[in-house]
Amino acid sequence: MGLNDPQWGNKNNNGGPPDLEELLRKLNAKVSALLGGRGGAGKGGAGKGGPGSSGGAPMQNFAGGIGLIVGIIALIWFGSGFYIVDASQRGVVLRFGKKIEITEPGPRWHLPFPIETVEIVNLSQVRTVEVGYRENVKNKMLKESLMLTDDENIIDIQFAVQYFLSDPADYLFNNRMPDENVRQAAETAIREVVGKNKMDYVLYEGREQVAAAATKLMQEILDRYKSGIVISKLTMQNAQPPEQVQAAFDDAVKAGQDRERQKNEGQAYANDVIPRAKGTAARLIQESEGYKQSVIANAEGDASRFKQILVEYEKAPAVTRERMYLDMMQQVMGNISKVMVDQKNGNSLLYLPLDKLIETSRGGAAEVSAIKLDAAPVTSQGSDNNAAQRARDSLLSRDREAR
Repeated sequence: MGLNDPQWGNKNNNGGPPDLEELLRKLNAKVSALLGGRGGAGKGGAGKGGPGSSGGAPMQNFAGGIGLIVGIIALIWFGSGFYIVDASQRGVVLRFGKKIEITEPGPRWHLPFPIETVEIVNLSQVRTVEVGYRENVKNKMLKESLMLTDDENIIDIQFAVQYFLSDPADYLFNNRMPDENVRQAAETAIREVVGKNKMDYVLYEGREQVAAAATKLMQEILDRYKSGIVISKLTMQNAQPPEQVQAAFDDAVKAGQDRERQKNEGQAYANDVIPRAKGTAARLIQESEGYKQSVIANAEGDASRFKQILVEYEKAPAVTRERMYLDMMQQVMGNISKVMVDQKNGNSLLYLPLDKLIETSRGGAAEVSAIKLDAAPVTSQGSDNNAAQRARDSLLSRDREAR
């Protein structure tokens, strides 16, 4: 009869409590049946024995059942020490809380609890901590994200740090809260790097350099703590001025862009003007050098000619003086259209268009110079005669027209 039978105690003759000896006998019989019927022989021996043996058999059977239960519990306790370590994991075995060994991947066994325990640590898992926000960039943590730059400006930075474990023992025992330590080390490193750089550098052209420098500094801090953590990557999620000054900052950025644009335009204009100015200056210098050489050469030629004239003048002063006068007057009067008439003797002289005649004579001289080389040379006397003939013909034609 089971102990949970609802009719328990009603089948007794006197309605009192059940017979414990009978219950133990039945329990022993069931255990013996489970063990292969070894309890049956004991039961037969107990029936054949005298009055003294009838009280010892149930106690022996009870002790055997208790021993069996203890054996099963011991077997279960022994089997609880088996565990399996995956390829990406390591097992840290602790004996009464003290590290004993680090087990490699595969099936392993340790002394069961409470003597030894094992901590399974995943080394290949990439872990992530967020600084300046939680789960979403819009969910900002201003105490972590607001930082001061070297030029005394405040910026708002959110970034994520990815890391994995290199030493499971250091990760478990050297730091109480490893993930929180990583977050604090990341915040410390980024604040130091940002504090050494200017605002524009952090927000624009130097974001990658800032992330690299912060990663290096963070790893140095964690190595100094012996945390067993290796930083994989630092990702800048957002970097901007605080929302309260965003409009003013946008205006400042636009002004800076305008300044750069004007600087570029000025530089382009300078690149266009300066070479041309340098070329003009070089040309003027070359022309001045040429003019200098020309003046010097002319001066030297005039000096040499004057010396030669002086020699001739000393030989025949009157002739030389008259010739020099005539040459000078020819040189001066040859380029003007004025006609000077000498009426000193009172002779009436018909005015002639000498200027036209001179031009005509010059035109005839030009025609003479254009004659082919194989033509007969024209003497100066012949050319003078031709000019005089043309002058007379012109005069006659004008007289006819006047008449």
